[in-house]
Amino acid sequence: MKVKTIYILILLLILCGCNQPNKNKQETSDIATSNPVTDAKWFTIEPGDGYTCVDVRNPWDSTKILHRYILVERDKNLPGNLPEGTLIRTPLEKVVVYSSVHCGIMEALGLEKEVVGVCESRYVDIEFVKSGLKNGSISDLGEASSPDVEKIIDLAPDVIIASPLEGMSYGRVEKIGIPLIESVDYMEVTPLGRAEWIRFYGLFFGKEHVADSMFNATVESYNNIKEIVKNVSFRPKVISETKTGSVWYIPGGKSYMANLFEDAGAYYPWRDNQNSGSYPVSFESVLERGEDADIWIMKFNKPKDMNYDNLKSEYAGYEYFSAFKKRAIFICNTGKTPYYEELPIHPDYILKDLVWVFHPELLSGYTPRYYKKMPVLIEK
Repeated sequence: MKVKTIYILILLLILCGCNQPNKNKQETSDIATSNPVTDAKWFTIEPGDGYTCVDVRNPWDSTKILHRYILVERDKNLPGNLPEGTLIRTPLEKVVVYSSVHCGIMEALGLEKEVVGVCESRYVDIEFVKSGLKNGSISDLGEASSPDVEKIIDLAPDVIIASPLEGMSYGRVEKIGIPLIESVDYMEVTPLGRAEWIRFYGLFFGKEHVADSMFNATVESYNNIKEIVKNVSFRPKVISETKTGSVWYIPGGKSYMANLFEDAGAYYPWRDNQNSGSYPVSFESVLERGEDADIWIMKFNKPKDMNYDNLKSEYAGYEYFSAFKKRAIFICNTGKTPYYEELPIHPDYILKDLVWVFHPELLSGYTPRYYKKMPVLIEK
């Protein structure tokens, strides 16, 4: 598995923690009590008198708020008695984005022109970013772990959009006075909870109504797809991904992917596990529970699609699985599909592909967006 896949997989699935000091952390009693957010767990919205208070809750310490943002429209005077928090004048006009996932969200909201800098551009397969890098309207800021601070200062963005990880420091970026929008959207464990973060971003850019409409449409589409498999009599047993080094990272039973499997009409053998993120197990453990799995799905980022010979050459033990023997492996090459870019906003797209994998008879004529059957023959 290549660096991009590992990096984004960590962001999306692995249950991490962030214990970074933050002057905006508050006790639970200070969390807004009026919460119009319906599915997301880690942010709240509280309208105020001339401002909006947006709290990002701390996923690794539920008694705290990770960051509080006080949003005031750019063309209005500051109200008196604003609550404590990071003041953000909206709509934002210039932003630096650390991840490809958030570049995809900017594109979905029609905010391509607001993005002036990105990190790790080699991993961003989004046309407006590639064009901007080429014509100079978007700057390549290097690695997200150590971005080019001088370039950021020269760009003078309104904010930097980043995803915190446990123990991570933003380094010199914390000292230059540019607000950090700390997004923990990837810590949501339900597909619609993750999708609702489009509303979070919409608030900062004056796109509330657009974002609300997008989210509502996603909810309707997702629930309609769920309805298709509600009464299936057979749920195929599924395992996912492959070994990474000496361990196999599997989705916990309360994770985003486990929820998707359930909603798509599959049986996941770790469904009773209490982990809400990815966690490492041995190959033998996966073989014990998943040797007889009906279907095996996997993602990778490679120039060419993998086939059964490739897979066996990576690790001979894979051929012990029934799904390998029966040629029931489905693959998603994230280097050729917009899987990670669309995942946060459109879990309904992923869900429909998975229904096609598990119950193809229910989606006659459907052309999958991300997954396909693993080819048997070696690619020429």
